[in-house]
Amino acid sequence: MTRVLVVEDDAQLVRALVINMQARQYGVDAAPDGTTALRLAATRQPDVVILDLGLPDMDGVDVIRALRGWTRVPILVLSARRASDEKIAALDAGADDYITKPFSMDELLARLRAAVRRTDNVPVVNGTVLVTTDDFSVDLLAKKATRAGRDVRLTPTEWQLLEILVSSPGRLVTQKQLLQEVWGASQSTKTNYLRVYMAQLRRKLESDPSHPRYLITEPGMGYRFEN
Repeated sequence: MTRVLVVEDDAQLVRALVINMQARQYGVDAAPDGTTALRLAATRQPDVVILDLGLPDMDGVDVIRALRGWTRVPILVLSARRASDEKIAALDAGADDYITKPFSMDELLARLRAAVRRTDNVPVVNGTVLVTTDDFSVDLLAKKATRAGRDVRLTPTEWQLLEILVSSPGRLVTQKQLLQEVWGASQSTKTNYLRVYMAQLRRKLESDPSHPRYLITEPGMGYRFEN
């Protein structure tokens, strides 16, 4: 059973989320604040976290940073904050998706399913298990990247983007294809997602992120991995 941790202080909304998720065979834990959320995340080991940013004891972005210190569990932000800088701050901290309130329950559940799919095992393309560059290496079997002998902490979304690109070296992967595979068909026009996450990958992997050598942008078309 897929376990979901809902971090939300609105009791009425929590009830609605729990009812809808349990009806679809998800196991659900709920936390009304950040402190409880971090404790439950450690003890219950959820498969996905749904997180409000406006918590009574701490900002949700701080919860994201704390979780990212030890886990790559997908984090879906569910917030009334609509400003672009608020969304970017959450995504930069390690969130995998951002949904604004008010929201459609069907859309939230679709995003939840997409987050679960991102953590599922993806067949390795062409039998390749280790991709090595002069600056970093990607182990597709172990699902980890290393740089200078140290593990690089990647969110599930960052990992899936990297995995798709390095599995097809030299080949253009279109924006639409990446968006559909990572976020689902309903998000196939959200090219701003790609810009944010590709910038994060470059910061973590490239020696000179502003002049990438490996994760190449093909303007208006997509991205390509060059080894």
